[in-house]
Amino acid sequence: MTDSEVKAPKIEFPCADYPIKIIGDTGVGFTDQVIEIVKKHATILDEKLAERQSSNGKYTTVQLHIIATGQDQLYDINSELRATGKVHMVL
Repeated sequence: MTDSEVKAPKIEFPCADYPIKIIGDTGVGFTDQVIEIVKKHATILDEKLAERQSSNGKYTTVQLHIIATGQDQLYDINSELRATGKVHMVL
């Protein structure tokens, strides 16, 4: 394989169904806070919103789909979520 064959595929914007998974500390209002932050930057497809807790209940995963308009938008969402101190990972 050449280097050009191994590169990650580029995302074409706008992307009408971009999945985001946010993993953070379980706590009162965590999901609401995540949704509030993401809604500042993007339209959330509510029908695809999912939430679940880890087996020990320590972490909560919020999975949602947004209308992504560009790389800057995704960076802003990631930065603001991480700044809460409750979010450990944004995928």
